[in-house]
Amino acid sequence: MTKDDAEIPAEERRAAGKRQAEARAEERKARAAEKLRENLMRRKGQARARRSGAADEAFGLPAAKKDESD
Repeated sequence: MTKDDAEIPAEERRAAGKRQAEARAEERKARAAEKLRENLMRRKGQARARRSGAADEAFGLPAAKKDESD
């Protein structure tokens, strides 16, 4: 604790900490919402591509085979 911190009442420090925590929570919610929107748009694009017969340009591992006859 610095000399300046000692001059600030405890209630004000707690209030400032609470405001910071609320701001961090809001930022997390905003980031999560943005990720959900990106994921939804990507999945909608994939579904449209499947319906139109275009190749799926997904990244990552290929989908599992449905037919084991090969």
